[in-house]
Amino acid sequence: MLRKVLLFLFFISPVSQLFAHVISEADKASMLSGGYLEYIRLGAVHMVTGYDHLLFLLGVIFFLTKFKDILKFITAFTVGHSITLIFATIFNISANYFLVDAVIALSVCYKGFENIDGFKKYLNIKSPNLVFVVFLFGLVHGFGLSTRLQQLPLGDHGLIMRILSFNLGVEVGQIIALFAMVILISSWRKTSFFSKFSSLTNCGLIVAGFLLFIMQIHGYLHTVNPDDFGFGQDNHQHAHEEMNSDKEFEQVFIEDKSHDHGSGRHVH
Repeated sequence: MLRKVLLFLFFISPVSQLFAHVISEADKASMLSGGYLEYIRLGAVHMVTGYDHLLFLLGVIFFLTKFKDILKFITAFTVGHSITLIFATIFNISANYFLVDAVIALSVCYKGFENIDGFKKYLNIKSPNLVFVVFLFGLVHGFGLSTRLQQLPLGDHGLIMRILSFNLGVEVGQIIALFAMVILISSWRKTSFFSKFSSLTNCGLIVAGFLLFIMQIHGYLHTVNPDDFGFGQDNHQHAHEEMNSDKEFEQVFIEDKSHDHGSGRHVH
């Protein structure tokens, strides 16, 4: 059983590394040559491609129909993530980004569970104040964004402006993503499928959040205890590359053997 678990973790490792959405070396290099606009661009791209942030926001606005309600909850989320993004970066407060992203994944599970009225149905309790909860999770999401920003060569000169530029980019990306979500959900809400599949969709958020949580925990364990997986962290990707090379070699050998047999030649 343990062997199967380790094999499963081995094969999802490249996915967990991808889902960590670490800032690439190319982005780091562009920060050195670019100005504040580069930080705005990177912040927007990070939010638009941040599946965990987007899933949480989807859960937040899923049942909201009034603009003032959407504005209220998104403001709470924005204030929360802006606080930790700015101050954690300024004071160089950081943590393992896999662990932070694991908590963010749980925030997706939480919102899906809240949307299906899980607190009342399964726990027989009243759900906590949602605006306050969204604000708290905003703090966590902002801390996650800060761990990414701290991977950049920020330097000391113009540090505040770089942080604010990145945060502005995050807000721009968030507005773009929310605009698309509101249009899609509004269109879907007008159909007969919305009421039938809304619970299924939010259950999907719970499952997606749980899978992201598992992947992030695996990523954390692999960075902290790489020897527990039978090989070092640096060799992990190489192992996958060697497996792919072996498969390619095997395929070529089979094709060559088939060709030789078809031409009447025998391989001894």
